[in-house]
Amino acid sequence: MIKLIDQMRELIDPALANGCPCILATASPDGEPDIGFKGSMMVFDDESLAYWERTRRQHLKNVTANPKVIVLFRDTKTKVNWRFHGIATVHDSGPVRDQVMARTVPAELEKDPERKGSAVVIRIEKVTNLGGQVLQSR
Repeated sequence: MIKLIDQMRELIDPALANGCPCILATASPDGEPDIGFKGSMMVFDDESLAYWERTRRQHLKNVTANPKVIVLFRDTKTKVNWRFHGIATVHDSGPVRDQVMARTVPAELEKDPERKGSAVVIRIEKVTNLGGQVLQSR
């Protein structure tokens, strides 16, 4: 069962301000990996993470064609780390996009003044630690 805990929300939502933004790993349909920081990552609900995709570059191409992703959270100060394995869905319009945009940290929205970004919601299938131990799964 997936149930993202309060500690995850408390650490992930302000991660950019705390100097430990989440890292998103994606792969193209032919397996070419891509990795990058997502400062807007948030706990969206009890089973999902979300972020504001403002760059509209390789990560967006990858999750559109191959929605399997991993999000890495690591905070060296608290010594907490998680890997969230999930399935991403892109929302270019509608209420989910509006909800994610409304909750996106101002530092990320300021980089998208025309609000051309998309919301990406990641339904979590499994949570592991850095050692690969499964902490939660569907």
